Amino acid sequence: MTTALIVIDVQESFRRLPLWQAVSDPGIAGQVSRLVEASRDRGDLVVWVLHSEPGSDTVFDPASGHVRLMDGLAAAKAEPQLTKTSHNAFTTTNLQQILTERGIRELVVCGIRTEQCVETTARVGSDLGYAITFVTDATATTPLEHRDSPAGRSVAEILADPRTLSTDDLITRTEYALAGRFATVTTVKELTGS
Repeated sequence: MTTALIVIDVQESFRRLPLWQAVSDPGIAGQVSRLVEASRDRGDLVVWVLHSEPGSDTVFDPASGHVRLMDGLAAAKAEPQLTKTSHNAFTTTNLQQILTERGIRELVVCGIRTEQCVETTARVGSDLGYAITFVTDATATTPLEHRDSPAGRSVAEILADPRTLSTDDLITRTEYALAGRFATVTTVKELTGS
C-alpha cells in the first residue's frame, strides 16, 4: 500500500448552508463513495477529514451536530478519521505522520470545497513530496462572492451579481492551477474504470 485516498470535508455542515442550493454537485457523496469503494478494493488507505470550528456557533461548530460525514458515507473500522481546523488537511492534524508510518507516497484527493480545502491540501501535499491526484468530479463547491460584496445577501442576490464566480469558473481555475504543477487532474471514471 503506497496510495491513500483523502476525503476532505464531505460533511453535513455544508448542506446546512443557504448557498448549498447552488452547489456544483449535490450528489458528491455518491461520487466519493465510488472512489472509496475502488480504493478499498485496491487495498489503498482511506483517510476521512472533517472541518471543525469549535466555539464558532456555526454549522462547523461540533456542538451543532453537523460536523459528521454526509449521509451515505461511513468510515471503515481501520480508516483514520481526522478533524482539522485549518484549510488544508495537514497543518492541524497528524495526517503526515499517519502517511509516513504507512509508507504512503501517493495521495488521491477529493471533497468539499474544490478551490479551498481540497486544492489547498493538494498544494501542501505536493510541497511535502507526495504525488497528488486531484479528482475534479469528486469535489464540489459553491459560487464565490466578490471580496467587496456586502455581507448577508440572499442566494439570489449572490447569483445575480456579475462579480460572483460560478462553480464552473472555480473548478476550471483550480484545474488550471493544479495540473502540471501540483497534481494530476483526473475523473472518477478514469480512476475506477466505471
